[in-house]
Amino acid sequence: MYSPKRSGGMATVRETIRRESANLTVSERKIGDAVLADYPFGALQTIQELAERTGVSAPSITRFVGKIGFAGYQEFQRQLIGELRESRSSPLQLKATEKLGSANAFLADYARRAAERIHEMSGSVPQEQFDRVLALLADPARAVFLLGGRASDNIAAFLSVHLKQIRPKVHHLPPNPEHWPDLLLSMRKQDVLVLFDFRRYQRDLESLAEIVASQCRPSIVLITDKWMSPIARHSDHVVALPIDIETAWDTLVCAIAFVEALIVKVSELNWATAKERLEAWDKLRLVPPGKPLEEQNDR
Repeated sequence: MYSPKRSGGMATVRETIRRESANLTVSERKIGDAVLADYPFGALQTIQELAERTGVSAPSITRFVGKIGFAGYQEFQRQLIGELRESRSSPLQLKATEKLGSANAFLADYARRAAERIHEMSGSVPQEQFDRVLALLADPARAVFLLGGRASDNIAAFLSVHLKQIRPKVHHLPPNPEHWPDLLLSMRKQDVLVLFDFRRYQRDLESLAEIVASQCRPSIVLITDKWMSPIARHSDHVVALPIDIETAWDTLVCAIAFVEALIVKVSELNWATAKERLEAWDKLRLVPPGKPLEEQNDR
């Protein structure tokens, strides 16, 4: 039986393949790369079809799935299908498996779980990956475009509001897709598109990523979960964050923490320029910081 674990739950096949990559032979690594290139659909075919596509024998595929912890190819595929189901889980399905703990101490218990997820994120997102995303967002030569899904667009808006105070050329795409072409026409290859998409992924965001990747070709940064939004196949950088907190509702606490860390570091990388922009920004506000609203209204 498949048993690899990690903090916060069962490891995905993707995580397991990457963790075991150093122990794989050249042929096995080829199989792993093929699975990851179109995850999870790349392995939801017969073993003969996967062998033909990779140029590796069926027995080699059997050895590969055994090396990463599966009893056979069928168990390997069952795990992938299970991940697909999890990626589409709604609060209605999650309610059946939630673990609320003590009602008298729910807030304290929830805070503990949230802290555990943030700690998990600190171990699962490499510093090098954070630095690569940071470099893109901090580069003043690049315009930054942001958008999220039904709930996660609030995080995209939160990031855009802060980035706009720190640096120019930051654009939060409007929710109506009919208004996207105006901004996409200004998008250049050196620019950055940041998309937030968590499970029960949105088809319109995937379509946007597909169009942008083929026609505008900026750097696409995807912030998603361990099951991976389909946008990943169009993305240059994919940040997978923990969201399962054992309730009917997924948590976005890690997404907020990740975004806040980016905001802090973007401002610090060129504080002199950021300080100058913040000062100019405050002078143009209707109610400058420190001035009572009543005094402003008396003018």
